[in-house]
Amino acid sequence: MKSTFKTLAIFVFSFMMGFTAVSQVRPTIYLLPGQGSDKRIFDSLNIGPSFNLVVIEYGTPEKHMSMKDFAHQLAKKIDTSRPFYLVGVSLGGMLCVELDEILNPAKTIIISSAKNREELPGRYKFQKAIPFYKIIPGFLLVAGSKILQPIVEPDRRKNKETFKKMLADKKPRYMKRTVDMVIQWERESNSDKIYHIHGDNDHTLPLRKIKSPDYVLKGGSHMMTLTNAREVSKILNQILMD
Repeated sequence: MKSTFKTLAIFVFSFMMGFTAVSQVRPTIYLLPGQGSDKRIFDSLNIGPSFNLVVIEYGTPEKHMSMKDFAHQLAKKIDTSRPFYLVGVSLGGMLCVELDEILNPAKTIIISSAKNREELPGRYKFQKAIPFYKIIPGFLLVAGSKILQPIVEPDRRKNKETFKKMLADKKPRYMKRTVDMVIQWERESNSDKIYHIHGDNDHTLPLRKIKSPDYVLKGGSHMMTLTNAREVSKILNQILMD
């Protein structure tokens, strides 16, 4: 009888330990910021406690590196041995589209971004055909972003200091090479499993160019991950928990 009770106790203990270990393995959401932002763009999001959040740090791409090649480089930072999700904003969303093809995420969600080059505004196509931007020094691209960002996306002023600091931390070489990466992006199609959240007041990547977005946030700008975080969080949680 003692032996039977001891065996049963060991079985129950082993089961409970195994259950606890499994319950602690939470899926990871990899967050990819935009060109002029960093991890602070996600500071105001409220994503459920069922996930680990990891922000991907880019570093400076190599000269003339394509979007696809850069995505392959970033893929090394992602642990594919456990369930994971991809969430990207602007440039980060474009990289997520490439990563979605390379890896096997549970879901890929892009915000204020484009799924392929056909969703980019005409000015990007013009600059690809006539690449004047190549003769502009990187420091002028940074300076131009500081001037134009609050004009093009006025609601950025709600979090003015955060946006100023994020841009101030960008190196000219990084800006030059990521601008080239977006302009030279060659992707013409994408998976239909990608979730796309966009704002109807996005002046950087206008809604009129976006084909079949899954969620359109009324009044949402290109900066809405930070300026409309409550609404964006609600949509994100809905997609993630579905």
